Amino acid sequence: MSNFTFSLTDLEHIVALAKDAGKAIMQVYAKADLGVEVKQDDSPVTAADIASHNVIVAGLKTHFADIAVMSEEAADISWTERQTWQTYWLIDPLDGTKEFIKRNGEFTVNIALIHQGKAIAGVVYAPVLNKCYSGILGHGAWLEHEGVVTELDISSRAINTPPVVVGSRSHVSPDVALYLEQLGEHTMLSVGSSLKFCMVAEGQADVYPRLGLTSEWDTAAAQAVLESAGGVVLAYPAMTPLEYNQKETILNPYFIAASKAWLAKN
Repeated sequence: MSNFTFSLTDLEHIVALAKDAGKAIMQVYAKADLGVEVKQDDSPVTAADIASHNVIVAGLKTHFADIAVMSEEAADISWTERQTWQTYWLIDPLDGTKEFIKRNGEFTVNIALIHQGKAIAGVVYAPVLNKCYSGILGHGAWLEHEGVVTELDISSRAINTPPVVVGSRSHVSPDVALYLEQLGEHTMLSVGSSLKFCMVAEGQADVYPRLGLTSEWDTAAAQAVLESAGGVVLAYPAMTPLEYNQKETILNPYFIAASKAWLAKN
């Protein structure tokens, strides 16, 4: 697949699929019992995670039958097999399960296309907020909200004064606290799930420092959106591109997601 291409029409299929998954999630969200269980790693999973997974996988098999799929809810794929993949789908059917359980609306459907280690296309859909972010590297990024589509471009955007930092609502690590202390004066916003990347892509925040554990499916779709909008996502402190499927573990290193203006000055 060295000449692999992904078109805007292909992206439209993924946007539609993310919205279908969102509908499946909202059917569970409306119920009193969310079907919460605890996985082996002590993280929660709900009936909505599974319903969304099933919708996405079925849709990908229909439209992109020749591309492998890795999902948080079907992650038991050996490194021996994965390391042969040049191109594959990386999905988090419900990112922000804790936010889903809290019913605060800050959860998303994440669908990313990985090609040769890079997140080249992605869709992040927040069904409660009715916001759908999408992007293809080299083509652009967009936000659809209440039926209105806006192009996202922060490639030449200046830094907010004071700078705006976005962080996790459910996971604040000591390393992030130290980073913020060293930063000095700033405004801090907290939000769940991959929406943090999207706030940077919209220009609502300058930087998202994630100095704690994440898995590759947590970040890929939103990284594609942010980088398609002119932002950057770099492993920290190495400051090298955050890549996918380059090692046996699916855990990400620490990373910084930011506007280019932020990185130029920091």
